[in-house]
Amino acid sequence: MNLKDLIDTSKLPNHIAIIMDGNGRWAKQKGLVRVLGHESGTKAVRETVEACAEIGVKHLTLYAFSTENWNRPKLEVQTLMKLLVKSLKKEIKTLHDNGIKLTAIGCLKDLPKKAFDELEFVKEKTKNNAHMTLTLALSYGSREELVNVVKELSFKVKNNIISTESIDESIINKHLYTQNLPDVDLLIRTSGEQRISNFLLWQIAYAELYFTNVLWPDFKKEHLIEAIKDYQNRERRFGKTSEQLI
Repeated sequence: MNLKDLIDTSKLPNHIAIIMDGNGRWAKQKGLVRVLGHESGTKAVRETVEACAEIGVKHLTLYAFSTENWNRPKLEVQTLMKLLVKSLKKEIKTLHDNGIKLTAIGCLKDLPKKAFDELEFVKEKTKNNAHMTLTLALSYGSREELVNVVKELSFKVKNNIISTESIDESIINKHLYTQNLPDVDLLIRTSGEQRISNFLLWQIAYAELYFTNVLWPDFKKEHLIEAIKDYQNRERRFGKTSEQLI
């Protein structure tokens, strides 16, 4: 069955963000080393990306590697970076076939050169695709992002580039890593954990939060559809009353 037949395509979230959690626990449950959980997680990435493109989601952001993840065991970090390079090379055709543009947010200069170069190569190759934007959050931390915004705005005020009176939400948005992305409508976190983990703190101010016990390597198209259907059954008031929305 066509995925579009399972949901109301007139009420799709414009921007879905996913905290892909549970790779390590998935591997542990199966008696495998953690890195094999990360490898299996790449299959869930492909399936989710293709499903979002199929149903018409315009923006998908995946929390692939946080600033805190650099503190993980060295072998695990090295494996994650190798997986990143391998996946980027492998998925160029899939991105093109589905009209997907790849972008990335975070402190990208901290990535190993090979991973950074491959990322830039795929971004350049897919920059003209317009069906969907896939954003990878890499070496990303929302608090760091906000600190950088404060520093940039402070510099501009100090040098009379802007005035303090001119600083509003739109100005802040223009200084975020996500300046070219809309706010998040639906945030999904897998593995049963119910926290945000320093991910898009500003951008999820009015997002609907959806938590599932499914571990990321087991996350399938049907789980994505369940999350979207749940989202579509919610009333998004943005501070207003229900009566005001009528």
